[in-house]
Amino acid sequence: MRRPHRLRTLWNHVWVHALVWAFVIFAVFPVLQVVGISLRPGDQLYATEFQLFPDNATFEAYRVMFTEKPFLLWMRNSVIVSLGTALIGVALASLGGFALSRSRFAGRGAVLQGILMTQMFPATMLLLPLYLLMRKLHLVDTLGGVMVAYVATALPFCIWTMKGYYDTIPADLNEAALIDGCSPWQAYLRVTLPLSAPALVITALFSFMTGWSEFMVARVMLTSQELMTLPLGLESLFTTYQTEWANYAAGSLLVCIPVVVLFLVLNRFLISGLTLGSVKG
Repeated sequence: MRRPHRLRTLWNHVWVHALVWAFVIFAVFPVLQVVGISLRPGDQLYATEFQLFPDNATFEAYRVMFTEKPFLLWMRNSVIVSLGTALIGVALASLGGFALSRSRFAGRGAVLQGILMTQMFPATMLLLPLYLLMRKLHLVDTLGGVMVAYVATALPFCIWTMKGYYDTIPADLNEAALIDGCSPWQAYLRVTLPLSAPALVITALFSFMTGWSEFMVARVMLTSQELMTLPLGLESLFTTYQTEWANYAAGSLLVCIPVVVLFLVLNRFLISGLTLGSVKG
């Protein structure tokens, strides 16, 4: 009886590991293909034979991106927009989430439902009214205008994330700080805010990613070449008569590096923030 049981256990391990490896290969293969395209000379997209990495591999595309293309300018603009979006988003979401979590006022449920309903509409539906609003505020073709647009689209999710996490922090801690002589603002800064570090990281990362990878809003809002962000810069490599595939692949990989580094550095905060923030809502 033990032998068939061992065989079934072994077979279960084999097919589970095979399935996992199949998913890993399915996920990693496109990335390796992009790496291979970035190492091909010229504008070759595919080779005649199946090779992930060509025999005549070269790093010329990476050199071109840093020396002949304004890649560093695109990155500077993206860093400014993404960091600005993250800072403003965290500041507003942390305060808004705290108010909705701790305060009880008339219309609180309607406010929460209204914030949630804004997530039902895609950003493309907001392009026209957003552009008209930014034009009246003289923020079209400015990095500040793009930041305002990104904060407006990311803020509802961030507020709900912070509100859910604040619900897991006992209100007695704030009351104890008030009894000890802290003002409400001091109690928030010294007690609640340090305890909500995982949720703040989630909010900051989501806001940063909104500004780092978004294309449509930036395409409508920005017209100057010197204000191009990374998605707009990579899109400019596509022309009517030629596509710089090697440069495009190299730029795509370079764009992913900061995000991957952020995820690796903030990994422990992400896990705790995503799990604890979803306990209550």
